[in-house]
Order: sequence, then C-alpha cells, then structure tokens
Amino acid sequence: MLDAISHLTTFLVEPSSSQARYIETQLEEFGLQNVHRFASGKEALAAARVSKPDVVISALYLPDGSGAELFAELRALDEEIALILISSETQRHALEAIRQLGVCAIVPKPFTHEQLSAALRATRDFLRRDEDFAGELDVEELRVLLVDDSATARRYMRQVLDNLGIERVVEAADGAQGLALLADTMFDLVITDYNMPTMDGKAFTELIRQQSWQRSVPILMVTSEADQGRLSAVQEAGVSAICDKPFEPATVKRLLAALLAGH
Repeated sequence: MLDAISHLTTFLVEPSSSQARYIETQLEEFGLQNVHRFASGKEALAAARVSKPDVVISALYLPDGSGAELFAELRALDEEIALILISSETQRHALEAIRQLGVCAIVPKPFTHEQLSAALRATRDFLRRDEDFAGELDVEELRVLLVDDSATARRYMRQVLDNLGIERVVEAADGAQGLALLADTMFDLVITDYNMPTMDGKAFTELIRQQSWQRSVPILMVTSEADQGRLSAVQEAGVSAICDKPFEPATVKRLLAALLAGH
C-alpha cells in the first residue's frame, strides 16, 4: 500500500535521540529507508537548502525554535515538500500555526501504527497525482473557488486539488473577495476556510445561500475550529460538508465524490 513512498528522501527532526530512533524504526517498517536524522531545525534547514527532501517529519518544540518556524522556512524554500508534525501537544491554539501551513498530518506522540500509516498515506496522496479519481469523476472542467486568508494554506489545498485532476481553481483571500467572484463567474464547487478577516466562512456561506444567484453551489468548509456550537452554526448556515485541517486528500476525495454526485 505504501510502496510508492519507499524511495522518498525523508528528514526527521527530533531533539530526543531515543524518540528519533523509535520513529526511525517505525518509518523503516513502512519501507522508508532514506531517512536522515537532525536534532535541530537549523541543521535540517541547512541540509534542505543543499538537497531538497521529499518529506520532513518534525517535533513541535526544537532547541532552536519551533516546528512551525521550521515548516514556514521549508514552505518558503519549496512548496511541494510534504510536512508531518509528531507532537504530544494537544492544545489546538498551539497547533494552529502548523495547521495553517498546509501539513499532511499532525500525529500524536505516542502514536499508533494506524496513526502513522494514515499520515504516510496522506503524504503519498499529496505527492502524487491520482489518475483514477480524475477519470471517475471527469473533473477536468470542474470550476472551483478556493477561499482562505492564508496564502500558504491555499497553495497546499491547490496542490491537493491539482493531484486530483482539478486544475480550474480561482483563489480569494476572504469571503468578500469570494462573493465578488461568485457574482461574475460560475463555479461548480466552493471550498472555504472558517476563520477569516473581513468576512468569515459562516457569513460567507450565509450570503451565498441567501443572496447569490449561485445559492445551490456545493460548499466545502475547511476548518480547524473545535467549538461544536460554532460548527453547528456553520452547518445551519448551509455548508454541504465540513473538512478538518489538515486538508487530507483521502477525506477530500470522499467529500468531493459525495458532493459532486448530488450536485
């Protein structure tokens, strides 16, 4: 199942030597043989500038900064590097910056075999094009409006969509920009973040459903929001489906297939 990632160059950034050895052993069980270990973000970033890795797996707290800072530097270096966080941190606000950077997965520490497997599957899906999905749904002509105030998050989501064969994507930085685009252009699907300045995803959804000439367009909400009251309000506003961040390709494929089949 994961043979497609066995050849990938992987950087493991973990200050604890015992933790690093354990994670490396687990990665080897999934077939990853080309794993390079680093104890700090500075060392990993220096190596990445010399030879780009395919995947970087990092702890959140590093001796010279944070995993979020490292991931931001790597995103600036190359947008196509797959990023995975492994951390015992559970507070959502502490992980928010990581979520906004477009990581493939956030894996708890300690992790189970299935949790690591799911993260590696998401990585595989991020790095390769899914020709089968494109053929099944005939998505080449699909027009998607992608709304998120984070340019980094938009680039990541656009890469996921591109891998699914969805190439006709128009971007907006907030709901207000999204509404302006909807006024002039026909879309088959809207993908929007929840927390945005100027106009958040809930208000954006409400205005589409109440005022837009495209009020029946499927809306996929992508959010790191955990408050069930707010999520219920978003559902009542009229979203078609909600997807958590990280934006996992497998989840996106299932949601898109369901949304487009019913559209």
